[in-house]
Amino acid sequence: MARRTGFVWHEKYAWFNLGQDAGFVHPDGMTIQPDTHVYDLEVVRRFRNLLDVSGLLDQLIRVVPRNASDAELGRVHTQEMIDATRELSALPLGGEVGTFAPIPRGTFEIASLAAGGAIAAVEAVMKGEVDNAYALLRPAGHHSEPEQSVGFCVFSNAAIATRHLFEELGVERVALVDWDVHHGNGTQAALYDEPRALTISIHQDRLFPPDNGFVEQIGAGDAVGTNLNIPLPAGCSAAAYNDVYDRIVIPALRKFRPDIIIIPSGFDAGHMDPMGRMQMHSEGYRELTRKMMALADELCEGRLVFLHEGGYSRWTVPFYGLAVMEELSGIKTDVVDPYLGWASTEHLGLLTHQSAAIDAAAVNLERVPDHRPVHAPA
Repeated sequence: MARRTGFVWHEKYAWFNLGQDAGFVHPDGMTIQPDTHVYDLEVVRRFRNLLDVSGLLDQLIRVVPRNASDAELGRVHTQEMIDATRELSALPLGGEVGTFAPIPRGTFEIASLAAGGAIAAVEAVMKGEVDNAYALLRPAGHHSEPEQSVGFCVFSNAAIATRHLFEELGVERVALVDWDVHHGNGTQAALYDEPRALTISIHQDRLFPPDNGFVEQIGAGDAVGTNLNIPLPAGCSAAAYNDVYDRIVIPALRKFRPDIIIIPSGFDAGHMDPMGRMQMHSEGYRELTRKMMALADELCEGRLVFLHEGGYSRWTVPFYGLAVMEELSGIKTDVVDPYLGWASTEHLGLLTHQSAAIDAAAVNLERVPDHRPVHAPA
C-alpha cells in the first residue's frame, strides 16, 4: 500500500566535509598518507542520487528543513557548547569541540540545519502532512552529548526533535529505536532521566564509545526502565537483529505505547562497512522497517520518522537506504542490490552466543513502564 512518505534533504548536508584525514586519523608527519575521511560526504549524496535515478525520489514528498534556533538546540545542549561550535565554525580552519568531533569552517550553519531537518520531519508527521518520513541528515547526531560533540556528531538531532515533540507539539510519549552499529550515547545522555522517552540502542558491544552502552544502564529517577541497551557480539546477521526486535524491541514498544516512533538510522551494521563488524544487508533493513511500520500502525497511527546517522560504505549504504525508502513509501523500484548475497554469516542463522547476549538484554524488558490499557495484549 502506497503511503505519503516525506523526505528531508538539503545539498548543504553534503557540504559538511571533514577533509583528508586517513580514515579518522590526522596524517601528522610522514607516517601515513592523507586520504578521504571515513565519514565521507559522498555516502549521503549517493543515497540521495540512487533515490533519484530509481525514480522513487519523484514520488516522495519534500519536507523542507530549516535552521534550528539556539533555544531549540538549548533544550538538549548547553549554551557554552552551542557558542563554542558557532565560534569554531567561524575560524578559517575550524577546530574541535569534543571527542573525535572536528568542526570545519561553516559547520554551525549545516549542523543547525540538520537539527532543524529532524524537527521538520517530526512536525510533518505529527501534523499529518505525510504518513512517515526519512530525514537524510548530515552531520549525524546520536553520539553528541549535552556538553560536547562526539564521534563526528555535532548536535543531537534525535534528542532535539524529541524535545520539540514534547515542548511544542504536546506529544506525551516518544520511542527511539537506534539501529546504528555504534551506541547512541548522546541520545541516551540527553533523555536518561526523561520518563516520556523510551530510548533503545542496538549496537555492537564496546565498539564506540567503548565505555558505554551496557545492559545495566536503565535510566534514572522517574525514568528508570526507559533506557534499553542491547549490546551484541560482532558478526551478527539479520537473524540476530530480527530476534532482537521480536523478543525485546516490539514487546517494549507495546508496553510503552508511544505517540510516535523515531529510528536513528545508521547503516554501519552493514556487511561491508569499514566502521563495524556486523553482517546486516539491504533485505535485513527492509524487514526491520516492515516490523516498525506494522508496530507504528498498531500503536500510533503509523507515525514513524527515520533520522539518518552513520554508515560509511559508499557502495552499500545507498542500497540499504533504498530498501528502507521502498518499504516506507510502499513503492517498489526496479533496482536490485548487487551486494545482497555477500553477507558471509547469513546462512548460519542465530548463533548460541548471540542468543545469549539477547537474553542478557531481555531481562530489562520487565522494567519498561507499562502504559497499555487494561486487557491489552502483551
